[in-house]
Amino acid sequence: MPDVEAATRRWIEKAVIGLNLCPFARAVYVKNQVRIVVSQARHLDAFLDDLDRELDLLVNTPADEIDTTLLVHPTLFPDFEVFNDFLNVVDDVVTEHELDGVVQVAPFHPLFQFEGTEVDDVTNATNRSPFPTLHLLREDSVERAVASEGGDAEAIVERNLQTLRELGAAGWQALMAKP
Repeated sequence: MPDVEAATRRWIEKAVIGLNLCPFARAVYVKNQVRIVVSQARHLDAFLDDLDRELDLLVNTPADEIDTTLLVHPTLFPDFEVFNDFLNVVDDVVTEHELDGVVQVAPFHPLFQFEGTEVDDVTNATNRSPFPTLHLLREDSVERAVASEGGDAEAIVERNLQTLRELGAAGWQALMAKP
């Protein structure tokens, strides 16, 4: 098993920041405000316990210490459809914690596929990560970041899709293959 945290950091640095897929990632990353947690849970209940802990820690820690958290599990979700279905449970957990409108969760998976796309469509790479990952984001941080980018989140999405189309599947594979 490769070093999961190191592989996740390379993905953040090369794809998320390197391709500017998230225009506000660089600032929090260089300030060491991105928490990366590699779950060792052996089953879903234990992973949900990890999620509970990370949600509590995120909302009870000042943003200048932890602005966002990546909860990564290297083996629990090899199947994207199972992971995608699990996101409904994740939404329920956020609601149970009374964090709707406070925290949002963005999913990333090595086999991520947007509805209506082919599996090999390079635009799926906007949400492809080395391992299944739940990205816990503070809503107020997202709102500030989007506002600093002109207030148009949809424009960011469209720019990302265009970036990946220009890069192409071979370019994405080459980028992710580099150590």
